[in-house]
Amino acid sequence: MKILVTGGAGFIGSNLVDELVKQKHQVIVLDNLSTGQKKNLNKCFGKIRFINIDISSEKNTLKLEKELKGVDIVFHLAGLADIVPSIENPNSYLKVNVTGTLNILNAAKKNNIKKFIYAASASCYGANPKYPTDEKNIIKTEYPYALSKNLGEQLVLHWEKVYKLNVTSFRFFNVYGPRSRTTGAYGAVFGVFLAQKINEKPLTIVGDGRQTRDFIHVYDVVRALVLSIKKGKSGHVYNLGSGVETSVNLIAKIIGGKKIFVPKRPGEPQRSIANIKKIKNHLKWKPKISIKYGISMLMKNLDDWTNAPLWTPKKIKKATKLWFKYLK
Repeated sequence: MKILVTGGAGFIGSNLVDELVKQKHQVIVLDNLSTGQKKNLNKCFGKIRFINIDISSEKNTLKLEKELKGVDIVFHLAGLADIVPSIENPNSYLKVNVTGTLNILNAAKKNNIKKFIYAASASCYGANPKYPTDEKNIIKTEYPYALSKNLGEQLVLHWEKVYKLNVTSFRFFNVYGPRSRTTGAYGAVFGVFLAQKINEKPLTIVGDGRQTRDFIHVYDVVRALVLSIKKGKSGHVYNLGSGVETSVNLIAKIIGGKKIFVPKRPGEPQRSIANIKKIKNHLKWKPKISIKYGISMLMKNLDDWTNAPLWTPKKIKKATKLWFKYLK
């Protein structure tokens, strides 16, 4: 099949591209490299078509329509994904995550794409959902990033309802694994901890560390995405997590080293665990990689975090200043 992946040079996108190429699909990658990196595609360069394009720009709408001609499947993974920068500059997040989604949807509709698969976010559930959280849980976005990803999902589902586009949406929980982004804003716990580990600095734990997250390895995510080509039901939303909650303290213990505690941030859930009954039932999928094994694989490649930002309590306080100001 001819498959197009937006954000294909990013963390999840590049891992997906590797698998699609392995399965002998014809792959086109759209990415403006604002957060993705060409080196993420080194394994398959020469076997794919790469196009540097900003899908959120109005001037590129005709080019998008042209690039989607003859495409069977679209995986829309392109987007901005940090919390604090979304508070600082919500317009950029709405442009990329909402307008960008609208533009790629319209191009897909015009070209009668067979299936459109969207990467949404479990951040839409807010700070205090029911646990384990299923897809029917109330939507309560706490910050512009979460809002923008949910608005993108609403567009996708609306295009299915009105224009009969075959769509499936996945709400990603805490995805980790190789090629996760190591630059930019303060964010994902693994990037923070592994950079501190390689520099022999204390691991900065937010709050008391007893808060839990549903960590899902990117290889498990990729398997679900590929299965959805044939098994994902149109108009349906799926939680994509492990169904297991893991405390930040346990992550720190597995990685090892000294610990230091920093203030808990407002607007963050104390727990996070996905109800994955629906995805198991529809896709006949289940996660295979345990958190301990996943971390052990990361630890074997610590050099990947050599150039990652080294976060200290002082730097974290400065980076999250707006978080404390607005998310009370």
